[in-house]
Amino acid sequence: MAHRVKILEAENVTHNVRRFRFERPDGYAFVPGQATEVSIDQDGWREEKRPFTFTGLSQWPDLEFTIKTYTDHDGVTNRLATLGPGDALLIDDPWGTIEYKGKGTFIAGGAGITPFIAILRDLADRKAVAGHRLIFTNRTEDDIILRDLWEKMPGLEHLFVVTRGDGKTFPAGPVDKAFLRDHAGDFGQHFYVCGPDKMVADINAALTELGAAATNLVFER
Repeated sequence: MAHRVKILEAENVTHNVRRFRFERPDGYAFVPGQATEVSIDQDGWREEKRPFTFTGLSQWPDLEFTIKTYTDHDGVTNRLATLGPGDALLIDDPWGTIEYKGKGTFIAGGAGITPFIAILRDLADRKAVAGHRLIFTNRTEDDIILRDLWEKMPGLEHLFVVTRGDGKTFPAGPVDKAFLRDHAGDFGQHFYVCGPDKMVADINAALTELGAAATNLVFER
């Protein structure tokens, strides 16, 4: 079922990531980690649906997306970057992507952090984030989405990786088998993995080789 919602607020959180706060339809509920299909309520764009993850909490009065915009072609995210308060979106009912299974390590690449934003916010809201870890890899320091949130989240152990850095401020990566052996800790825990398809496949393979059980790997299937 499609719901028409107006944007209430739009702001940049990095040079190419934009946060949207928008109306919540009556009775609309979701679980942290879930997503929905979104389109822009404008001629020529209503059928151009794309999946985006909710990054706010289910108890918030409004809904939130945090979306990376790609400006190299006239696609949905590029058009979204031009929208602001008063513009309308069409959203479907929520559906599951990554579900929280228990304490563990979250491994995200770039915009792959988005399913983890609501999950970690929910854990922090319940004062249950201690014992969880975030390994977050990006090209540059300027690409780290919601860096302040992760640095200030009480109890969250975080490790930023910058693949185009000098390795002095943050590890240079890549997040491969050797990196995970040194930094992932206990391979009996849950591992939540999200990012580009090849990254997810490579990390899951490395974790399995290092002793992680397939049943403890949580990713979008």
